[in-house]
Amino acid sequence: MSRFIFPVLFLASCLFSEANWNAVVADSAKPNIVFMIADDCTFRDLGCYGGQAHTPNIDALADQGMRFTRCFQSAPMCSPTRHNIYTGLFPVTSGAYPNHTFVENETRCVSQYMKELGYRVAHSGKSHVSPTAVFDWEEIPGSGNPEFDKVDMFIGDCAQAKQPFCLLLCSNEPHTPWNKGDASRYPPSDIKLPPYFVDTDQTRASMSKYLAEITYYDDQVGQAVGLIDKHGLADDTLLVVVSEQGSSFPFAKWTCYDNGLQSGMIARWPGHIEAGAVNPAMVEYIDLLPTFIEAAGGTPDESLQGQSLLAVLAGKQSHKQHVFGIMTTRGINSGSDHFGIRSVRSDKFKYIWNLTPNEQFKNACTESPEFKSWIVQAKAGDQDAAAKVRRYQYRPEVELYDVVSDPLELHNIAGDPQYDEIKENLKRKLDDWMDRCGDEGQATEMAALEHMKRGNKKREKKKN
Repeated sequence: MSRFIFPVLFLASCLFSEANWNAVVADSAKPNIVFMIADDCTFRDLGCYGGQAHTPNIDALADQGMRFTRCFQSAPMCSPTRHNIYTGLFPVTSGAYPNHTFVENETRCVSQYMKELGYRVAHSGKSHVSPTAVFDWEEIPGSGNPEFDKVDMFIGDCAQAKQPFCLLLCSNEPHTPWNKGDASRYPPSDIKLPPYFVDTDQTRASMSKYLAEITYYDDQVGQAVGLIDKHGLADDTLLVVVSEQGSSFPFAKWTCYDNGLQSGMIARWPGHIEAGAVNPAMVEYIDLLPTFIEAAGGTPDESLQGQSLLAVLAGKQSHKQHVFGIMTTRGINSGSDHFGIRSVRSDKFKYIWNLTPNEQFKNACTESPEFKSWIVQAKAGDQDAAAKVRRYQYRPEVELYDVVSDPLELHNIAGDPQYDEIKENLKRKLDDWMDRCGDEGQATEMAALEHMKRGNKKREKKKN
């Protein structure tokens, strides 16, 4: 009998208990784990999430596995996000809350946890985590993207040795510059822009190239699936594919709106995950490491701040009541000297706290050709463009959105007194989370540069 043929899972869905799931895992051989992540991809742009990008491989994977409709990350930037996934710790707890940063040497990550469970752990593509003393996985050679011929050799070696592996495949797409893929598939005049964009020629031209690069990432997903299938490991592999934080267009990456913090996530594990399932449970990237550990037969360390998703993968439709976010501009490219953001989201509402609302919000996006074209149009008298430029760069201290009736977060209802109690409750939840993480708000923001300098000094010392 195949190692992972348990037909009862297809009948269990929401009734399948976590205790039963743990018993199944304990009795089965260790699954291979493949995690694949994009770079700066807004989840709403993927085909299976209703987007314009042509993503046949990701869409097919959704048909074969489970598509999550409410998956979130803790920070809308690359480095904090990846540290978050690999360590199972929130950004301030690990120290990796500024971008281009590091965790302390004593931190444990996916590499140590999975090796202890008998796994061979490897990474290919974009890293953006530090130090190597912590992230001591095998590095499959590449140049910013996975090199699938070498990935093929790694999977083949593991298959021949019958050794379970944990493989991290990290794309650099669709991060700027958007110079990969076939943009002719997306004529700029035919593109539908979201309502929070300003319609300019530059925005349309860039959107065309960005969508083409999502399709390029989709092809990488197809190559990964093809290698798993080539080596006959599909039934023995938990495959998770995510879109990372939102794109570098305005109101996505570098913000705590859902376009910045929400992610597409699809999981396939034949015999364990029902094909074609759609799950609305609120989950976070921080839950992935405990999931991998438990799927491998281990017990997640109590220090991990996420919660295993095994019961959710088996069909449970709920997981968390609140998810949280943090954004730090201090130390980022073209960023404000300081503009810290914190957020909490429930089933229905998103509460955003801008720590220094009198400051101008700046980042690489505000220096982009797209945003500059918005400014030109605003100065030419376009009132809609002027309003969107102003809204992006100048924020009130508190924002509140009904994310059910207003999923694009276009209407700030924080000033409406009927929502005062909701605001107070969400602020308490946010304060509690910050306390658990050791987040002191503005003091933590101002410490970001010193934290980054300590990491640079450590790296320089190691080089010498």
